[in-house]
Amino acid sequence: MSELLPLFLNLAGRAVVLVGGGPVATAKLRQLMAAGADVRVIAPDVTDEIAATPGITVERRPFEPADLEAAWLVVAAATPGVNRQVADAAETRRLFVNAVDDPANASAFLSGVVRRDGVTLAISTSGAAPALTALLREGLDALLPRDLASWMWQARTSRVVWRREAVPMEARKPRLLQALNELYDRSSEGAMHPEKSVRAVSAIAAGERGPRVPWLNAPEDSWL
Repeated sequence: MSELLPLFLNLAGRAVVLVGGGPVATAKLRQLMAAGADVRVIAPDVTDEIAATPGITVERRPFEPADLEAAWLVVAAATPGVNRQVADAAETRRLFVNAVDDPANASAFLSGVVRRDGVTLAISTSGAAPALTALLREGLDALLPRDLASWMWQARTSRVVWRREAVPMEARKPRLLQALNELYDRSSEGAMHPEKSVRAVSAIAAGERGPRVPWLNAPEDSWL
């Protein structure tokens, strides 16, 4: 399989078809509802939770290819045979389909997600190792600083200034690192919890020896 393109979708108010009505489909429904999607569930039988979920359409019957008309995204959480039907119908309509735990029938993969204070981290193993995805998600969640909201506030505030002053993209990352360190210099929080200080991050950015944090230095870093 070729490398996947990490992508965050805005599904608010957009039609998503969920094929399947079991526990796996129920878990995916929660994710789709959290994203504000307009969900239509197609399955002969559904869990009590799906049946009781407000704001969705439930059609208790087998899947038909015409069900995908007007959809922005398809999630297949049924048997492999039904997932194959969904994948074929989606391919002809140029729709991406997430086939849960069925990478052979998928063209999109939902990831393990950490959401905290306006920051979203997504982890994927291309559908090949979902248990590892879950472990990595829990590990990253534990590593994030408890005061991440302060980091987010500083980044947002700084970005307004940078845009106004036309600060080039390559200059923004070191400036943000400096600003984050100053947060700890001005607060007793840094002294109380030195492990949360970002001085180690500054050392990494400067190329000094010490543990490396690849996601803070990757070439894919986006400052837009």
